[in-house]
Amino acid sequence: MQTHFYKYQGTGNDFVILNNLDGKYNNLTNEQVKRLCDRRFGIGADGLMLLNRHPEYDFEMTYYNADGRESSMCGNGGRCLTQFANDMGILKNDYVFQAIDGRHEASIETNGTVALKMKDVASIQYAHGDYIVDTGSPHYIKMVGDLDAMDVVRKGRDVRYSREFSEKGINVNFVQETDQADEIRVRTYERGVEDETLSCGTGVTAAALVCSHNDAGFNRVEVQTRGGRLAVEYDRIDGRYENIWLIGPAQKVFEGTIEI
Repeated sequence: MQTHFYKYQGTGNDFVILNNLDGKYNNLTNEQVKRLCDRRFGIGADGLMLLNRHPEYDFEMTYYNADGRESSMCGNGGRCLTQFANDMGILKNDYVFQAIDGRHEASIETNGTVALKMKDVASIQYAHGDYIVDTGSPHYIKMVGDLDAMDVVRKGRDVRYSREFSEKGINVNFVQETDQADEIRVRTYERGVEDETLSCGTGVTAAALVCSHNDAGFNRVEVQTRGGRLAVEYDRIDGRYENIWLIGPAQKVFEGTIEI
């Protein structure tokens, strides 16, 4: 089957996107997804997304990891799919769409960045001196002193395949605070990709919540990833995290056709 695809990226987190508004790709197999995401034998991406119709919202997002399996929420993916929906003619200033973890809001800002509202987070768990946060996908957060020296793949695999997490998997984020207030650097090992990615939206969000400096009220954390800069804004209310927005660029890279 000849397939027209689009390639988008958000701070280096890259995705194959298929326009499925007509339901053409409803029966896409995991093996086909895996091959399309393969960086040597396919297009190459951290994941694949379908833009689907939804009876109540502007669209529906289906997300697959590079290993071919449907996965949990992807923050940078949601931002890229919002930009893609706009490029496909769903022209709005503010969007509402359905993803695997529920309803999301998104907007395309006047400066070209895309802001995505994430799910509320009720609490942060503590584990082995580190943190676990579910921001639509599960994340393990480890604070480090020298991020550049970290062997992210080896250390990330140690956690991801540990007895506690091996069955369901977990994303592993290494986080360093900078000399600037409310600014952090993040590197992420992603399950499903089973490698370090240049950026991870849900991971960046989880790291920002862990590094909150205010006991209550509005927070904004600037985040540097290997693929570029993002920002996370949120309200901290009675230990909960609400009105969480992930903000950053989302850009089309190229489009083409491929046989699948």
